[in-house]
Amino acid sequence: MRPWISSLAVAASLVLASPGLAAPPPAPAIAAAPDAALDAPMAARLDKVVDTALAEHRLVGTVVLVARDGKLVYHRAAGLADREAGRPMREDAVFRFSSVTKPFVSVAVMKLVEDGKLRLDDPVTQWLPDFRPKLADGTEPVITLRQLLNHTSGLTYGLAEAPSHPYHRLGVSDGIDLSGITLDENMRRLGQAPLAFPPGSAWRYSLAIDVLGSVVEKAAGKSLPQVVAETVTGPLGLTDAGFVARDPARLATPYVNAQPEPTRMTDNQDVPLGPTAVRFAPSRATDKTAFPSGGAGMVGTAGDVLALLETVRKGGAPILKAATVAEMMKDQVGPQAATQGPGWGFGYGWAVLDDPAVAKTPQAAGTIAWGGVYGHNWFVDAKNGLTVVIMTNTAFEGMNGPFTAQVRDAVYGR
Repeated sequence: MRPWISSLAVAASLVLASPGLAAPPPAPAIAAAPDAALDAPMAARLDKVVDTALAEHRLVGTVVLVARDGKLVYHRAAGLADREAGRPMREDAVFRFSSVTKPFVSVAVMKLVEDGKLRLDDPVTQWLPDFRPKLADGTEPVITLRQLLNHTSGLTYGLAEAPSHPYHRLGVSDGIDLSGITLDENMRRLGQAPLAFPPGSAWRYSLAIDVLGSVVEKAAGKSLPQVVAETVTGPLGLTDAGFVARDPARLATPYVNAQPEPTRMTDNQDVPLGPTAVRFAPSRATDKTAFPSGGAGMVGTAGDVLALLETVRKGGAPILKAATVAEMMKDQVGPQAATQGPGWGFGYGWAVLDDPAVAKTPQAAGTIAWGGVYGHNWFVDAKNGLTVVIMTNTAFEGMNGPFTAQVRDAVYGR
């Protein structure tokens, strides 16, 4: 059995079953299963999946965590955090979250809703009076905070659009590049682009959470990083999760899938994603001048992600009320949205599984899931007590490549 890594305990706020190692309050305790209680067959399946992905050069490095019923039953860091430097991956490695940021910011938004500082049916113009994107016919619809939260606002992502799209012409940032602009300026540019559809009429993954980040700043009178720290990461005792890397030496170097092996990512590199491309800028993680992107701008460890997701799975304390979390985990848009393929809808902050048979997945109905373009994937199957976090430094294999489904199936014994 691999030794427990104490840095993971700090990052993830886990309580390890090692003599003399105290739990770091005030985070929710996730007790590590004693060796005798570990799922050896599952571990063997997962080890094979990880080893194969590394051997086939689909991944450079990864951290995989599996919790069952609040116990950490599998944890592994494998491969390299920096291939050129020969630096091994560690369980306390810091990753660029990309869209793993969204659950953190969505939880912060719902905390402000609980506190009465925001209402989901408020128009966005209540907080951003100049944010008035129009439809193609020139009409100006009302966009509510609820529509931003569940991605039915009519906005889109530059990374999902062709080079001729107005977002590119206007210089709208997706929040993972080095744009040199402020959050307010990005909102100004975004507001000039036409909406893809009338708000509330369809679902499209979008920059909506970046808009909500700007709303949060106006409603709280504080920066988005301050609000997330006070409402989410602070109460959970997470010291690495934030918008700028606190310890850059632990940052995992990002790579791009290529043959015969992944290539090292460079700043403002356009990486093809189907017919479009994602513009990455790894140095954004250490740039204190980069605007805080509510949809993509955070960094942190796999343990940080596990701690947040376990908090959600267990009902939200000490951050949110159980009723709030239940609403967030409910499908708000319907399975016709196919947010992760057939059978998937969307809640507040993540996809929601409506029909496992249609989705062809062993996960139970009600499972929530999402990922991030830097190479991450996670899910919470509350009915089976499972929380699984996959953090890699390889785009896009760690987000939507075969590795993600292979890890999922290994967890369920398929």
